[in-house]
Amino acid sequence: MALTGTYLRALDEKRRVAVPKRLRDDFGEANLEHLFIAPGTEKSLVIYAPKAFEQLAGRLADKASHQNFLRLFYSSSERVDLDGQGRIRIPDRLAEYAGLSREAYLLGIQDHAELWDKAAWDQFVSRTTPEFDHLALEALS
Repeated sequence: MALTGTYLRALDEKRRVAVPKRLRDDFGEANLEHLFIAPGTEKSLVIYAPKAFEQLAGRLADKASHQNFLRLFYSSSERVDLDGQGRIRIPDRLAEYAGLSREAYLLGIQDHAELWDKAAWDQFVSRTTPEFDHLALEALS
């Protein structure tokens, strides 16, 4: 099932964020105990379930010409455990990379989730929404 939705979340003092049950279920893995978090584009973070992370690794395996990206991506990626309340702790260096403050958006994006600082996501939406029709035509044609 494709991951979808936009969830406004609060990060606590330990940089934990609750992953909504619906989103955890939509990752499509029974007994989900951990996720993988890594740097994404435009200062976002990407979050994958284990099977989806392995599929991504398979797609990236043939990208030897992009060795510097692979070094940066994998060295910054971390496995994070889900606690009993469905929260993950965002590693400090990844939280700093994404400029996370107290409020963030957790987005379902097909096979993964993205975590954006609220202000950065709001700016992205303002900047990109006027292009929606053009982007849709490109993506759907």
